[in-house]
Amino acid sequence: MGDPKFPTICISLVHESIAPGELLDRWQSRLRSCLGEAPAATSLFIGRVRGTTAAGLALEALELEHYPGMTERQLEQLACSCAERHGAKAVLVVHRVGRIRPGEAIVVVAVMTDRRGPAQRCCQDLLEALKHEAPFWKREWAGDAGRWVGGNTPLEECPQL
Repeated sequence: MGDPKFPTICISLVHESIAPGELLDRWQSRLRSCLGEAPAATSLFIGRVRGTTAAGLALEALELEHYPGMTERQLEQLACSCAERHGAKAVLVVHRVGRIRPGEAIVVVAVMTDRRGPAQRCCQDLLEALKHEAPFWKREWAGDAGRWVGGNTPLEECPQL
């Protein structure tokens, strides 16, 4: 059994497609064996790649690059910090890297706590931290041209691809 004072954090970067239902079933099963009884509240977010670029063009794919090792450590620090602030018992972050097509799941975040409010707030805070602090480099592909993205907006305005 895990120590109930300290959260169980599970971070994973994957190249293959994510099947959120199967992923969550496996996670919850592992938690039951580790924690015994699962906490009462789970908050979940599944993010999918949009079908258009920041410039409004049809998106062929989104490509995410990262530094192996460093990125996982940063995601774990973000998850631990949010879990501590909100009293989470368990946190799951699975994030795609590589080339991802529109409609495919890019991130799954799940948070377990003893109460609904802290679970929802922790999940939201963690999503914001991932969006703004996680060390990913994104490139939008439209046609045969790619355009690097800075933060939530393109690095520079440029003509149609």
